[in-house]
Amino acid sequence: MFFDSDGVLVEPPPVETQTEATQDAFRAVGVEDPDRQHVNAIVNGVTTETLHEVCSAYDLEPAAFWAARERHDEDSQFAEFRDGTRTRYDDVAAISDLPTEASCGVVSNNHHSTIEFVLEHFELGPFFDTYYGREMTIESLRLKKPNTHYLERALDDLSVSAESALYIGDSESDILAAERAGLESVFVRRPHCRAVELGVEPTYEVEDLHGIAELVSS
Repeated sequence: MFFDSDGVLVEPPPVETQTEATQDAFRAVGVEDPDRQHVNAIVNGVTTETLHEVCSAYDLEPAAFWAARERHDEDSQFAEFRDGTRTRYDDVAAISDLPTEASCGVVSNNHHSTIEFVLEHFELGPFFDTYYGREMTIESLRLKKPNTHYLERALDDLSVSAESALYIGDSESDILAAERAGLESVFVRRPHCRAVELGVEPTYEVEDLHGIAELVSS
């Protein structure tokens, strides 16, 4: 059983925080007033192609800008976790109600080091047998969900077959990744995605993580 992190275990990062971190990254590489459209392009599901286009507009070295962006983005997340602005969901405790034989992992599009921080800061480490986020590299953008790369690595870690596993997420890319990897999927319809219309059908839908425990035990 595998869980996304942002929007499932912990609250998702506010767009305002991501925007400010991206603006700080531009300033760190000498761009004081980046175009708002370029900032939004970096914040909203950036791809390697978009990153190179944006950097080209300012004659920036993509690797240098991306290193700054990742550093500022992670620092902003750590700050909000530490000061309580952003926190874990109360229903994460429901994971302890899962069958003891159920192996669990985390697979996220966030940084691997951020997932490591989340598990330690919120004392969630004992719940999970493996975890994956992406590396802080441009190349890792190609491996984000709905790419199945990290899901497949997590399956290998736990020696679990895709057919016997669940992936729990809060976005269409989560459901697509599960489908492409051969897993059943669970869409957690939390308040921030309550009105989302999915273009792909999840295997199950729940309102919170208590629903996962009920689903597994039924």
